[in-house]
Order: sequence, then structure tokens, then C-alpha cells
Amino acid sequence: MKSSTVTAQFSCDCKTAWDIVTDNENFEWRSDLSKIEIIDKSWFDEYTRDGFVTHFRITAKEPYREYRFDMENQNMRGHWSGIFESCDGGTQITFTEEVQVRKRIMNLFVKGYLKRQQARYIADLRKAIAKL
Repeated sequence: MKSSTVTAQFSCDCKTAWDIVTDNENFEWRSDLSKIEIIDKSWFDEYTRDGFVTHFRITAKEPYREYRFDMENQNMRGHWSGIFESCDGGTQITFTEEVQVRKRIMNLFVKGYLKRQQARYIADLRKAIAKL
């Protein structure tokens, strides 16, 4: 499995960051998605702007602290975790993605791909928080 972790600080409380990240009905702040389809309280599907779908199953959801899920699409499967911590009047988040690619050649590119995706997610989250 390939792994990538990103840590970032935000000038808001944990509840605010948590509410944005975990609210799948309000995903418009995400620049990479066209829609999220909620299957039930544990399952949802994300669709990129190109229509590529990834399936998610929530495995842990401790409000304002921890959010975890398994994910799978035609190229990979893996796990994502988000840890939320109060710090210096704001919030620190640590997001870790661990994936196993389905095609061996993709191992050459997956680490860079994960880093780019995480950077985009953090930038989008910063914009969403700034609009509040």
C-alpha cells in the first residue's frame, strides 16, 4: 500500500471544520467533484467532474475528532482517515490516505497523485472556511 499524509491548520474551531468535511449533502466547496450520491448513513459515492466514481464506506465517525472510511474505484482501493484537533485557538487536521492500486504500473504515479489530491482538498477547505 502507498500512503500519504497531510497536516494543516485552520483558523476556525473543530466543529466548523468537521461540519464542512463531513457534510456530504453540501459538497459544492470541492472543486474536483460534480456530485455526491448518498446511499445511506454509511455509504456514499463521489463523482469527479469527468464522471469518474469512487465508492466510500464510513468506518468511524467520532464528532469533532475522527472520521474514517474505506474507498474503492476501478483503479484502487484503500482507507482514508481524518483527525481533528484543537490547537492555538484553531483546528489542526491530519488526513492520511492509504491505497493499493489495481495495476502495477500505477505504483509509479500514485504517491504524487495522492499529494496533489490532498493539496487541492486543503486549498478547497481553506476557501470554504474563509467564506464563513
